[in-house]
Amino acid sequence: MNKKIVVITGSPRKGGNSFAMTEAFIQRAEEKGHTVTRFDAAMMDIGGCHACETCYKTGKACSYDDDFNRMVPVILDADVVVFTMPVYWYSIPAQIKGVIDRLYSFVVGGKDISGKTCALIACCEENDMTVLDGVRVPIERTAALLKWNMAGEVLVPGVLNKGDIEKTDGCKQAAALAEKI
Repeated sequence: MNKKIVVITGSPRKGGNSFAMTEAFIQRAEEKGHTVTRFDAAMMDIGGCHACETCYKTGKACSYDDDFNRMVPVILDADVVVFTMPVYWYSIPAQIKGVIDRLYSFVVGGKDISGKTCALIACCEENDMTVLDGVRVPIERTAALLKWNMAGEVLVPGVLNKGDIEKTDGCKQAAALAEKI
């Protein structure tokens, strides 16, 4: 069955390691016949949540009208949501954190988006796998709160400079993740 997949990236570095894995995932997903929409959050105007609790009260997911509202219809319509990112200072990069925080609008707005599939593709500079916990745990908890099913995670340590990912099997793992969707 062909699925609608939304991929939300969190790296501002085009051509970097998480981008390479993202592209490997997307290529394989499209080869399998899935429809993929990609949002590069770092290249968009997306602020954090203002905690105003007015989600969906103005006809939009968020009363603060920025690029997040462009993502919302695609997320609502998607079967699968994939987050891709590098680890920034042991956590989720700010460029994607605003998107994740504003998923709260679905909860406040009473939108049932349960049953979607979620996946994570992430990398970090250090060789210590626990460094990836700073992105893995929040994504897993987000999926649990929204009642999304985790399809899998690609977590690659030890990559910093552009091209370092080619010294690993990270792109191969990302393509294999697309096979599981």
